[in-house]
Amino acid sequence: MTLDPVHFAGIPDLVRDVGGDVDEAEHRADAEAVWETYFDPLYDDGAVLRPIDEQARYLADLTEAGASDPAFDAVHGLDSGTINPRAFKNGIVLDVAQAAMGVAPGDTDTHRHRTVIATMLRRDRTAKPRAFDPEAWTRQDEGYWRGQAIDAPHVERNERAVVHALSLYLAESEHAHAHFDAVGEFLLLDGPLYPKLVTNWLDQNEELAALPAEDGLTRRVIENYLGLVERAVETDTVVGGFVKNVSARGIVRALDAKTHAPWLDDAELFGQLLERRGDRGERLTSDLAYTNWFLSRVGYDREFSTLGGRLDLDLALDAEAYEVAFCVLYDPRTDTVYKAELPRVFAEDDDVRERVTDQLVRDVAAAGGPPDAVGRADELARISVSEKRQLVDAMADAMETEPREGYDVDRWGLGG
Repeated sequence: MTLDPVHFAGIPDLVRDVGGDVDEAEHRADAEAVWETYFDPLYDDGAVLRPIDEQARYLADLTEAGASDPAFDAVHGLDSGTINPRAFKNGIVLDVAQAAMGVAPGDTDTHRHRTVIATMLRRDRTAKPRAFDPEAWTRQDEGYWRGQAIDAPHVERNERAVVHALSLYLAESEHAHAHFDAVGEFLLLDGPLYPKLVTNWLDQNEELAALPAEDGLTRRVIENYLGLVERAVETDTVVGGFVKNVSARGIVRALDAKTHAPWLDDAELFGQLLERRGDRGERLTSDLAYTNWFLSRVGYDREFSTLGGRLDLDLALDAEAYEVAFCVLYDPRTDTVYKAELPRVFAEDDDVRERVTDQLVRDVAAAGGPPDAVGRADELARISVSEKRQLVDAMADAMETEPREGYDVDRWGLGG
């Protein structure tokens, strides 16, 4: 049964009075106040956010920026897509991830390559575990496709989170290292620079917190991403991340301890800092807005200032080189906040920082969304809803079992 029209009309009435108590103009004024007062630097048990260069906000005409010359001859995007964790009646929980690179300008040979990881957690411990072997790939499509099935570390309560994160990040990072020599100038990950789902485990419950330090597979994932930074420095290649859905709350949480911070997350705060309004309150949409670069130890970014010592990692660079730096871009055409990340070792280089900024401003302006290389990687790595459904059924047949779907799948036909 759908909503009756009279019922539909009643729902907005429920929130009308509540919404009237919230003044977005006041929130924008609050944002201006914290920008002027707290960002240079922001303190929260020490300085956790500071500008690398001058704290500022900038505008770029969208038409001119989109038509400008690129700062890099080519940008390689990298992404990994999964089927999402699935449970089967034989006691296995697994996820499958596919990683791919997209290139702007296009490169069909690079686009054809895939790395696939199937990570499973088996409740039956009598079976011999499958460890990851960097030399033991199954190959198809004339060698362009390679895949491997591995066992996740045994956990009691967090099976889905573990198989998902390890599949996603291992596929992406192994693909990056396998094809790093083809990158040349700029490798841009679709998402954060580092595997934050995994490093977040350090502050989770005891079961998850132990994995980065004690489990070899989890450590390999972390070391792969730190290793990308090291290879990039060694070869004068820039590596960064581009976050399309900014959901972090580290800055807002730090501000909340000091002043009125009414924003749901950091994206809402920066959106109000960068959005421009006309005399009649209309959004002005002719310019892309963006910030300077900040060095961040806010939230889980702080892990990358101490990760080597905390996990006893053998790092090739000084620990500070791996720290996270970011800038924020705001596209008024779609009212979207994006976050770009760089390792500190690149962000503190004036020339690199300027080139990356120019490239990202140009690409977002031209694409009307994420940079073209990231968009291509996302398209290549994505597994559609129908493909997920077919893959789950095919894997169930291969294992001579059935998916354990639950009531909602029967009711709603959830395939994602």
